[in-house]
Order: sequence, then structure tokens, then C-alpha cells
Amino acid sequence: MMTESKAMNTLDFDMDRPYKLLLISLASTVFILYTDIVCMPWILNYLQGTERHEYMWLMGFRCCYFLVLIFALLKVNLRKIITLSFVKRLFHNALLCLVAYGLCVLISLLYYPNASHFGSILLFQFLLVCVLSALTGHICRLYSVQRKKEQEIEQLKIENLQSRCDALANQINPHFFFNSLNGLTALIRKKNDENTLAYVNKLSDVFRYILQSDKKGLVTLEEELDFVQSFRYTMEVRFANKLTFDIDVNPAMLNSRLPVLSILPLIDNVVVHNMIDSDHKMTVTIRLNEKNELAVSNPRYPKLSPSETNGTGLKNLKNRFMLLTNREITIEDKENMFHVYLPLV
Repeated sequence: MMTESKAMNTLDFDMDRPYKLLLISLASTVFILYTDIVCMPWILNYLQGTERHEYMWLMGFRCCYFLVLIFALLKVNLRKIITLSFVKRLFHNALLCLVAYGLCVLISLLYYPNASHFGSILLFQFLLVCVLSALTGHICRLYSVQRKKEQEIEQLKIENLQSRCDALANQINPHFFFNSLNGLTALIRKKNDENTLAYVNKLSDVFRYILQSDKKGLVTLEEELDFVQSFRYTMEVRFANKLTFDIDVNPAMLNSRLPVLSILPLIDNVVVHNMIDSDHKMTVTIRLNEKNELAVSNPRYPKLSPSETNGTGLKNLKNRFMLLTNREITIEDKENMFHVYLPLV
């Protein structure tokens, strides 16, 4: 009878609570029977004896009848009638109210035969109940559908955000993988088995973190710095201690969060764009500034032949910070120093 879409189930609406429906029904009953309630003292002055008691009984019956009827109609509109068409909803309510009207008149005439002169007023009251119930149900249904659409849109935004973040994070892995193999190749050529074994162990920790990064969005600063500690070993071995790290972060800030793999592209950027040799020893400094931003800094030793890069690393990092934290990183490219400031959340 009232099914238009199985996907639209009963209203998940805060109004659909028994005590709230009862209060609304009570207020609606008073509103609909307002003229009868106001006129009741005046009419009682003209009635005596049995007629007076019968009239009071009739009014009490009608108050209870309308209270129950409105409560039931609201319940039906919120739980059963799921159509988005107001005309169809009004038709369903009209049928129910017509049956209720006939039953009410029948009961009233059986116990109070002189109630026939209330017919036009009573009919109008039932018509008002019909319209108010249909209108209330229609508004609640529209609100529920709108809220459902908003939730679906929000879910799509989250899924889209996650897919974009995954795509950005996955761009890091192949690039880093080939650089790591180059470092391992250099160690093998030197035939330093001990350093090679240690390099492989640290490299496995690094790869484990990277491979698990697709399951993470934001990580704590402590997790990111633990990764850097493993990564720094591979870099210091690869460059024969010509590339070192100076890390000093307040332990109280270790629970702050930032996008996973935020520091890796910055270190990679240092290697790609700078000369690192005995004459150009590189120290990467990681500190917190006065704004509690993570400052990653390094001296600039530009290569004689500029590296053929398209700036993907920093663009990637900027995009991930905007997607995950809605904050921008700050880059300062000075003559002798290069600074990147990562906001923490």
C-alpha cells in the first residue's frame, strides 16, 4: 500500500520517540479542539443534570480519541508511509481519518444522540488532523532523505580523500625503492659484509613502514621519527657519514600527528638536489620551531648540473597535508639554507 522504495526504510529521526510523539500529539489535540475547550464552560452553563454529564463525557472521549488518533497517525507517517509524494501521503491519511471519523461519530451517537449538531465542526477537525499529520510526515521524510544524501556525499568525500591520499603515498614507494637499491649496490661493491647486513636489516624496517603506510593517514610524530632513525642509518652508510642527521624534538610533542611519510620526501629532496661529498658534508636538522611546527632544514650545495625533476616530491607533500590536515606546509629557499616547516595537529 505505502511502499515506494525498499531502500527507504523507517525514519531514523530523533522525533520518532514515544515521549516526543506523545507531547506533540497532546499539543496538537489542544490546538485542534481549542474552540470546543474554550466554549465548554459557556455550553455547560446551559446544560443541566444528565445532559451536562453526557456532554462532559463526550468532550473527554473526543480529547482522548484525538490524542490517540494523532499519536497513531504520526507513528504511521514516520514508520510506514515512506512515499516522497505529498499527494499520496495525504490520500493515505485521508483514508485513515475517514475511517476514524466514522468510528468517532458512531460511538458519539450511540452514547450521546444529540451530538449530531457537532458534525460540521467535527468533520473540519478530522480534516485538520489529516492535513497536519500528512504535512508532518512529509517534512520529516524530506529531512530524512536530505540527511541521508548528505551522509552519502560525506562518505564519498572520505572515500575519495582516502583514494587520493593512497595514490599520493604510493608515488613515494617506487622512487625510494630504486634509490635504496643503489645504496645497497654500492655496499656490495665495497664487500663490507657487516655494513651490508646492517644496511639490509635497517632497510627492511624502512620498507615495512612504507608498505604499511597505505593503511595509515596520520601518524604520531614519534612513529615518524622512529622511521627516520632507521632511514638515517641507511643514508649515513650509503654516503659514508658525509650525510648526517641532527634530531632534537621535545618529548612532550611526540604525540602530535602528521601525514605518514612526511619526512622521507624531504630527505630524498636533499639527496637529489645537493652535492654530498668530502667537501660538501650535509647535515639534516630536524627541530620544532616556536610555532610547534616540525622544521626540517639543510644547507644548500647545488649540483653543478641541476637534477631533472619536476618537483613531484614537494607537491605531493603539500597535497597530502592539505587533504589530511587542511594546513599548508611552508617552504623557505634561502641562498645557503633550505627550510621546510610541517604543521602538526
